[in-house]
Amino acid sequence: MNGIHDLGGMHGMGPIVREADEPAFHEEWERRAFALTLAAGFLGQWNLDMSRFAREQMDPAHYLATSYYEHWLYGLERLLVARGLLTQAEIDTRVAELRAGTAG
Repeated sequence: MNGIHDLGGMHGMGPIVREADEPAFHEEWERRAFALTLAAGFLGQWNLDMSRFAREQMDPAHYLATSYYEHWLYGLERLLVARGLLTQAEIDTRVAELRAGTAG
């Protein structure tokens, strides 16, 4: 494979800079996104390969502009919609509520 998601081994992308004592999660939403992804996996609607494939469908420019856990959230949203567990409209509505501070 040689997609945007395979940057770790690409030449010309510069060194990989590791954050000293980097925490697993930088923000609480990252912890939740990861937990939701794992929990939703137990629904049995997809497997690990499908989950990775869903994350890898992100547009390359979007992939480069987003964080690790944003990739996981993107993949989860795609899988939930593809399996009919949520609609894109439901996701968009919830995101809008969270951004507006009106989520209940």
